[in-house]
Parts: sequence; structure tokens; C-alpha cells
Amino acid sequence: MNKRNSFRQRCLTILILLVLVVTGSGCASNSLKNQKPISRTGFAFDTIVTITIYNSDKEKVLDHCLALCESYESMFSTSQKNSDIWRINHSNGQPTAVSYETAVLIQAALQYCAQSQGTLDLTLRPVSDEWDISGQMEQASSITNYSYHIPTEQTLSELLDHVNYKNVLITDANGMEIGYDTVLSDNTAYFVTLKDPQSAIDLGFIAKGYIADQLKAYLLSSGVESAIISLGGNILLVGSKPDGSPFNVGIQRPFGAVNEVLTTLQKSDISVVSSGCYERYFITDTNEKDRTIYHHIFDPTTGYPVQNDLLGVTILSDSSMKGDALSTYCYILGLERGLDYICSLEDAEAVFVTKDYEIITSY
Repeated sequence: MNKRNSFRQRCLTILILLVLVVTGSGCASNSLKNQKPISRTGFAFDTIVTITIYNSDKEKVLDHCLALCESYESMFSTSQKNSDIWRINHSNGQPTAVSYETAVLIQAALQYCAQSQGTLDLTLRPVSDEWDISGQMEQASSITNYSYHIPTEQTLSELLDHVNYKNVLITDANGMEIGYDTVLSDNTAYFVTLKDPQSAIDLGFIAKGYIADQLKAYLLSSGVESAIISLGGNILLVGSKPDGSPFNVGIQRPFGAVNEVLTTLQKSDISVVSSGCYERYFITDTNEKDRTIYHHIFDPTTGYPVQNDLLGVTILSDSSMKGDALSTYCYILGLERGLDYICSLEDAEAVFVTKDYEIITSY
């Protein structure tokens, strides 16, 4: 799959923000008038959650979707006290009983970590805690002349001594180690152990994708065949619009006004997931030429935010969890290596946006 196309916008300076705005309205036939979209919006995983379905008689399904989001957050959150992940991170290296869903998600995370040879690492939590990008953004918004904290190389080096996905061990009730590709059973008890007590887990690079996939499965089982699942930068399209036409997925300008769409993609039944330096970040030098964007995607070899030739990456695939992992992985790899990797896959496509405002696709 050696497919590479690129183009440069001539009339406008393009800064593509790979946060997705989905518009699902369309002109359906009279026979489909009863299939008007209905939505529910909530807040979970530090982002706005919106579920839209084209079945006006299934409002209880929407309510259950938001309840599922709350349930998953109670398992996967790093900050919610007594969540599975919180208990693992506060276990002092002791085995921690976890739900089947948490075991499945951690196993999937470990698979991606192994496949990326540690470029993705679910134990980067000590590094992200030290940077506290979101916390610093919040403080800067309320404190005049706030002085941003930039960790020293020595501090990050010491923290990186405890970053290694191989420190995470999943076992069953008999103490048998669970491999990365072992099929798990919801009738079995599972435990997670951090072999380094100073390690800590964060599943942010795949959790929203996993949850979106589970929400889609629930909607389909409930008879909903046309829907939009939006979890921040994760958009999962279920089927097409009721009249058979595709949804319009808009790509918005980075750092600009909300919903300032530059272009749209017409897509059906696909996951569209984005990662980049624009989501959570701060800048200490306003000089356009010399400024550094300190953001939430970290280089596991240095502990510093990734600095490369990209603003962002969008992945189109059949699975939101896959898209979640691949968008982060390809962003860390940078343009050339990321494009080479995506072009080696048969089940995913990508849109890369460079710091020179060039859009490069794998298709």
C-alpha cells in the first residue's frame, strides 16, 4: 500500500486542528421523518461526551450510554478514588483485583506497548503527573503572570527509571500470568501487579477508543443502526444517516474558534480519531519563531513533550481503540516514520498535518 498524496492550501494559511465536528443533519425522505436525531451530552474522561442516535423512540438507550460512560470512568480513571486504575497505582506493588473490563483494556494497552517497542507506554503516568499540563493550564487561566513549571532533565530521568510497560503483570486467581494475546473470560477473576511500586498506569491513549467501541456494540445490540458517538477527539460513526447518505465529519482550525470548520469528509460506519499538540498545551515563549509548545504527548525516552514536524494525526479505521493508539503512536513517530508505518497496514488510513501546514494522507 504505497499510496501518498499531499496538497498545500494556496489561498489560506492552514492550521488543521484535528478535533472533529460532526454534523448529522440531512434531507431524508418523507418516510424517514420519524428518524430524527436525538442526543444526550455529558462530561466524562475530562471531555464532553455526546451520543446522537437516529431513533427517536429509544431515549432510554441514550440514558444507558451515559450511564455506561460513568461506569467505565469509575474503572479506568486515574484520578477517581477507588477506581481500578487508582487502586493499582496506590497498591504499593501488591496484586490488585480488577474488573474484567479493566483487565481487557490493560491487556490491550500492553499489546500496543509491545508492538510499538515501548514508544507507547501505559506507565508514563509519573512523567505526566510531573508535567501536569491540564493542571498548569487551569492555574494559568486564573493566576496573573503564572510561571509554568518545566521539569529538569534530572527529574525526568529519575521518573523514567520507573517507566516500563513490562513492569505491569496481569494474573488470574491462581496466580498464573496472562499473556498479551490470551483470550480473557468474564467468568474469571483477574489481578494486576506493578512489579515496580513506583510505577503508575494511565490508559488515556486507548481508553476513550475502547469505550466508544463498547458504546457502538451496545447501540447495535439495542437496534440502533445510525448514530454518532463523540468522546472529545474520538468520533465513531455507526452506519450512515437513515436515508443512506454518509455523515459529514468536519476538521476544524487549530487554536481557533470552536467549530471553525476548514473542510469536511463524508464518511459512514468508521472511526475517526485525532491526536496532536493542540489538545492540552501551554506556551512559555510567545515569539512565533522560537516558541515551544509543551503538550500532553510525551517522548518515552526523554520525558519531554514530543517535538517534531507534526501538528496532528487523524486515523480512520474500523475500531476507535485502534485509532486511539495509532494516532498517538504515529504522532510520536513523526511524519516520515508515521507515514511509513500506516502505509504498511491494511486496515487503517491517516491524515498528517505538518508544522508547515501541509496535509499529507496515506490514501
